[in-house]
Amino acid sequence: MEFALLPAVNAALVATDALIIAMTSDGLTSTGQALDSISSGALSATITTANFEAKPGQTLAVYHLANINCPLVLVVGAGDTKELTSRILHKMTTNAYKALNNKVKTAYNFFAELSVTDRNASALISDVVRTSVEASYLFDQYKSKKTTTTALDTLTLVVGDELFDHEGQAAITWGQSVGIGQNFARDLGNLPPNVCTPAYLATQAHELAKKERKLKVSVLEEKDMEKLGMGAFLAVSQGSDQDGKMIVMEYNGGKKGDKPVVLVGKGITFDTGGISIKPAATMDEMKFDMCGAASVLGVMKALVAAKLPLNVVGVIAAAENMPSGGATRPGDIVTTMSGQTVEILNTDAEGRLVLCDALTYIGRYQPAVVIDIATLTGACVVALGKVVSGLFSPDEELAAALLAAGNDSNDRAWRMPVWSDYQELLDSPFADMGNIGGPYGGAITAACFLSRFTKDYTWAHLDIAGTAWHSGNNKGATGRPVPLLMHYLSSRVAR
Repeated sequence: MEFALLPAVNAALVATDALIIAMTSDGLTSTGQALDSISSGALSATITTANFEAKPGQTLAVYHLANINCPLVLVVGAGDTKELTSRILHKMTTNAYKALNNKVKTAYNFFAELSVTDRNASALISDVVRTSVEASYLFDQYKSKKTTTTALDTLTLVVGDELFDHEGQAAITWGQSVGIGQNFARDLGNLPPNVCTPAYLATQAHELAKKERKLKVSVLEEKDMEKLGMGAFLAVSQGSDQDGKMIVMEYNGGKKGDKPVVLVGKGITFDTGGISIKPAATMDEMKFDMCGAASVLGVMKALVAAKLPLNVVGVIAAAENMPSGGATRPGDIVTTMSGQTVEILNTDAEGRLVLCDALTYIGRYQPAVVIDIATLTGACVVALGKVVSGLFSPDEELAAALLAAGNDSNDRAWRMPVWSDYQELLDSPFADMGNIGGPYGGAITAACFLSRFTKDYTWAHLDIAGTAWHSGNNKGATGRPVPLLMHYLSSRVAR
């Protein structure tokens, strides 16, 4: 989908397939009022007849109004003007896209007339663009009959004169970049596990780096990890016929020598639980256990598109967790790259095992900050549901910045404790620690486990087990937390 900007236009004369206008509880915005006047009240009469209440996200398609060139006027509810937030704008934009039929190839959007309480004019444009890209997402590559759906070629945003310049274009670029990165992460998450293997993720990283001089990719194979002493990582991958991979992507958009932000993604491309095997029901959803890795790849794709001027290292710990004659057993003890030993009490607590060695490995980059992203614990879903991601960090400044980025991007997180009080739950009589901490506070003890490998830098952990995908009829990857991470990285540029 292409995006364009235009200053004020006479909407009645526009040659396009659809006009998308807003209506609040106070009535139509200025463009809607003009269209109503030109159509001799036909627009408002149709709205009244349809009992349209302008509830947030409500849509009404009005066809062939008198004296209006465009065949379709789509009215979208914005609710109470005093309560019009970016979250409502997101809902409006999504529902507007879905309300268009597949014959609509071009449309003009007039949402810039709205006053959104938590957005300036530029951010409003970015939000409409990003949400339109997100709404256009379709994954049907494995269906023999392709889905017939809306496929806009061009969406033109009508804006004030002050944004019909570089600032407006930059807002479009930013929204597109975040949306493209998010949809790429969704694609990876939705792929079947017989396709999306550790080797496939490595291939995708190399594909991203083609013709991108700012992006460099390298891959550690199992033999390399063995030399480095990554016993925890290898304990997970050893049960599978698929070799594990440590994928490293270095985006050098900042000044040479500037310390990078390091993103570490859990990439378990399928998680059976290993010997501690999961119940069969919904095990198919364990293809989504690599969504942390997918989000790191999505961020790298978005960084390349947005050309953010900073240095970022993305690391993916990719493995498949399978039961076999060679799989790790409960009770096994392994030595991590850090030299610390772990008693594996549950082979289904494997994400922290691949992450702990990755978190030790990335110390060589002398990072400014480190953020790991992982579908780590069902306990986090119990605690927070599927609305917000769990945020764990001992650093107040980093935690505050990530929370703010989540609010800014409508990809929210909620801070959870990572206190020393919980550390004793990981005690083992046979090793330095166990890989689980008992039945209580599972998301917290998982974060405490990871914290033992992050003493040399500023660190945060995002548990996205509840937010990385939807279940049920709308099953599919969400691409979260790509928007949160991109807004956080952008905030570092703005300092």
